[in-house]
Amino acid sequence: MDAQDKGSDARHGPAEPGVPGPRAPLPGPAAPADEPSAAEPPSPDGKAAAAEQPPCDPSDGPRTGVAALSPRCQIGAALALAVVAVAVCVHLGMTFLHVAPPNTVSKKHSGTISDWVYPEFEQNWKLFAPNPLQQNVSVQVRAEIRTPDGGSRTTGWYDLSAQDGRAIDGNPAPSHTQQNELRRAWDFYVSTHDDDNRPVGLRGALSESYLRRIMVMRLDRADAAGRDGEVARVQVRSRTTQVPPPSWSGEKVSDKAVHRVLPWWLLPEDETRGGIG
Repeated sequence: MDAQDKGSDARHGPAEPGVPGPRAPLPGPAAPADEPSAAEPPSPDGKAAAAEQPPCDPSDGPRTGVAALSPRCQIGAALALAVVAVAVCVHLGMTFLHVAPPNTVSKKHSGTISDWVYPEFEQNWKLFAPNPLQQNVSVQVRAEIRTPDGGSRTTGWYDLSAQDGRAIDGNPAPSHTQQNELRRAWDFYVSTHDDDNRPVGLRGALSESYLRRIMVMRLDRADAAGRDGEVARVQVRSRTTQVPPPSWSGEKVSDKAVHRVLPWWLLPEDETRGGIG
């Protein structure tokens, strides 16, 4: 009797050639990771495992931003933020009162508003005017120099606007003086004098003195008087030219320069060497 005649408990020998051997049993399905293994019996109520792990607290994570600072630094940061917020509110309020039409508040506190706005935060709305500026105005000055031997000589014209233009051109942060001092002084003079250079109103003399002193300082900076000379008189003129229209425009403008020559101004003694009195 061979092995096949025996029961299922009979042991099989090695497989004969050409006869396949017995197949290996297939592995059973893997148990899920969250299920308890067979070696560990499940908890009777199913809550013991969850009770062993403490609940996740968001406050246990690393702190960032202001919360990561010490209490003293947090107080300092809060105070700095409050100061910045107050400064921004004050600045916006001052600027609004400066550009708004005259009202009771702006008239009562006009001095405080002007001190805050000028000169760094001045608002010039000519860019949005219906007729923006279409002229190039150049302010020039020359001087009469008194020499030590009693003689005198007259310098050539110094183009102060061109000097400011060269200082501004290519400068990412030009000074407020280079941009506005000369232009504002000339606008101040023109607005307080008529076409015959006679003062109109009480501010005429003030604008003349202001413009004259700027001329004296610029001449002293350029060393116009030399080592031993003194500036006795100054004369100012403006040279106005029209801005050429674009090539695609059919507009025609004159390309001739128009000069406005002011009379000679005799300098006080304290201004002859560049002082401003």
